[in-house]
Amino acid sequence: MTDNQLHHLLLDNLSTAVLLLNDGLEICYLNPAAENLLAVSAIRLCGNTVDILFTEDETPLSSMREALDSNHPFTQRQAPMVLPDHSHITVDFTATPVQTPSARMLVVEMQPMDRLMRINREEALITTHDTTRNLVRGLAHEIKNPLGGIRGAAQLLAEDLDDNSELKEYTEIISAETDRLCSLVDRLLGPNTMPKFLPVNIHEVLEHVATLAEAETRGSITIRRNYDPSIPEIQGDRGQLIQALLNVIRNAIQALQHSKQKRPTIKLITRIQRHFTIGKVHHKVICRIDIIDNGPGIPEHLLDRIFFPMISGRADGSGLGLPIAQAAINLHHGLIECENEKGETRFTIYLPLDT
Repeated sequence: MTDNQLHHLLLDNLSTAVLLLNDGLEICYLNPAAENLLAVSAIRLCGNTVDILFTEDETPLSSMREALDSNHPFTQRQAPMVLPDHSHITVDFTATPVQTPSARMLVVEMQPMDRLMRINREEALITTHDTTRNLVRGLAHEIKNPLGGIRGAAQLLAEDLDDNSELKEYTEIISAETDRLCSLVDRLLGPNTMPKFLPVNIHEVLEHVATLAEAETRGSITIRRNYDPSIPEIQGDRGQLIQALLNVIRNAIQALQHSKQKRPTIKLITRIQRHFTIGKVHHKVICRIDIIDNGPGIPEHLLDRIFFPMISGRADGSGLGLPIAQAAINLHHGLIECENEKGETRFTIYLPLDT
C-alpha cells in the first residue's frame, strides 16, 4: 500500500468531517463523514468553491484566505453553514494550511454543533419543566386545602339562611367561584391517574384530533395531512396523547383566529427519525410529529417561556394548554419543541418508538 492510499484510507475512516481546499478555496476532496454531514456526494461538491457552504456569512471565507496567506491555522466556533438542500447547520471548524510540493492546500475539519446545542437546550427545557411542575403542584395543593374550607363554610352558612334571603345569592356565588378555582387547580395538577400504555396508532389519534378541530372551526381553517404510513404503533396512553395533541392544535387554531391570514392552514406531518437524543437518552428510532400553522407566530420574548404555566400570548389565554401537553408527552418519555421560521410556527413532538 502506497502512502497516498494509506492517507486516503485513514481519512475515509475518520468520524470527523474533512474537506481539502486548493489555494482558490475550491473543494478538492471530502471524506465520507463530510458527505454525511453535508448531505451531498463528493462528486457533486468537488470543483465548487467553499463559499457555496457559507453564502450567509463572509467571515469564514475571509479567515480561510487569511490562513492560506499567513500559513497559520485558525478555528471558528458555531459557524452557520447552508447545505446544498438549503437546510442550515452549525459547525465548529479548524482550517489548517498544508504546503505540498506543487501547491498550497487548506485542510478543514468540521464538528457539527447542532446536535450538542439541541441536547443542551432539551436538557435545560426538561429540567426547567420538572422544576416548574413540582413548584406548581406544591402551590396547587396549598391553595386547594383552604378552598375546601371556604366552600364548606359557604354551604353551612347557606343552610342557616332562608331560601328567600338575599344573602343566599352571595353564598351561591362563593360556592360557584370556589368550584371554579378548584377546577383550575386540578388542571394545574395535571392528570390524577397513571397513564395506561397500550399499542396506539398515532395516525388514528391525529385523525381523531383533526376531526375535532375541523368541527370546532367549521371549515374556516384548512387542515392538511402528510403522514408517513411506515410508522408502527407506539406504546402510549391514547387519552393523554389526544389531550396533548388537541392542546397544541387548539393553540394553533386560536393564533389563526386572531390573525388576518386569508388562507389559515394547519399542517400535520409525521416522520420516522433515527438516532435521536431526548434529554440524556439516545433512541434508535422515534416518531416525529410536526404541527405547523401560518399564523402570526409567537413573540420572541415568550418563545422560551410558553411551556410555563400561566404564560400566554393572548389576553384571553389561560396559559395551561401547552404545559399540560408537555407534561403528557413527558410521561411518554418524549418532548415538545417550538420554533418560528419564515411566517410559520412549528410545534414538534418527539415520541420514542423503542421504549
